[in-house]
Amino acid sequence: MKGLILAGGAGTRLRPITHTSAKQLVPIANKPILFYVVDDMAAAGIKDIGVVVSPESGREIATALGDGSQFGVELTFIPQAEPLGLAHCVRIASDFLGDDDFVMYLGDNMLQQKLRPLVDRFVAERTRPRELHDPESELPAAQILLAHVDDPRQFGVAEVNAQGGVVRLVEKPADPPSDLALTGVYIFDKRIHAAVNAIQPSARGELEITDAIQWLIDAGFPVMHEVLEGWWIDTGKKDPLLHCNRLVLDTIVARIDGDLDAESRVEGRVVIEAGAVLRASVVRGPAVIGAGTKLTDTYVGPYTAIGANCELRDAEIEHSVVLERSRIIGVHHIHDSLLGREVEVVRSGDRPKATRLMLGDHSRADLE
Repeated sequence: MKGLILAGGAGTRLRPITHTSAKQLVPIANKPILFYVVDDMAAAGIKDIGVVVSPESGREIATALGDGSQFGVELTFIPQAEPLGLAHCVRIASDFLGDDDFVMYLGDNMLQQKLRPLVDRFVAERTRPRELHDPESELPAAQILLAHVDDPRQFGVAEVNAQGGVVRLVEKPADPPSDLALTGVYIFDKRIHAAVNAIQPSARGELEITDAIQWLIDAGFPVMHEVLEGWWIDTGKKDPLLHCNRLVLDTIVARIDGDLDAESRVEGRVVIEAGAVLRASVVRGPAVIGAGTKLTDTYVGPYTAIGANCELRDAEIEHSVVLERSRIIGVHHIHDSLLGREVEVVRSGDRPKATRLMLGDHSRADLE
């Protein structure tokens, strides 16, 4: 079985962070979102993975992932010139995929549930002993992962039957047939290629994967489903990303590899990476302090991830994500914040006292 990770898209909902960085590389607990996806595929035994990338972020993603050896996999990068839909990604990846079964996974999604049980069930269903008269068409052509949601009108929604089959898919319905939403994890066999080549672009000009799966259903090919166990988060906006950071930090194992002086203390589950330095500072977990970061007279509160090579001096921050090489000097009461790379947040002390800002496009400043 192969893997197909969709890592294109402009990431407009995370601007200005995504003006200069791919949304799939924004870190959760100091690890890029995309790395969690690749690790999950590798753990499920999937070693040959295609990554669909956009012209804007393709080079950055390829540099971050390398050849895949750090994950124990082999990676093939597949450029998508325009964001023409998820089914279009399958079209342009057809040479890479061939006739193999494959898992397709949205590269900015985070799931608590692992891939392995889903893959195992699909394989088991397709290889179980059958009666001689059973046609091959009765083998499942796809398996989709669904989740119960509060407002299914915001999602692609599935109608399922008592036997576990998917009867119908509807995109953002005004009258949802169920509360089961598509989560962005799919398993397909080779019949999906006929489907994506048969469908037409939707009203928004994209080839929708929901239309391709509906084509399989209408053609009489079985589509199975699994209901998600645990949480599922689309990390494309700041608040869900911070919530996801909180959930992942809740699972970390404490580890202190950095340098703490006698006036510093660490409370709870905290990771201090090698090369980090704490001077007269307090870190209350769960939290992660990146390699090479220096904290001086600083308080880092729960559910905070500070990236590598940052400097925090006379600062207070909690429930936030700070990317690498950023500086926070003389600023207290930072909460629920996402700071990009090489950001400076300082309090100069100059008179007359004033708030002085330099903000890029799509920035937001929430002042006390």
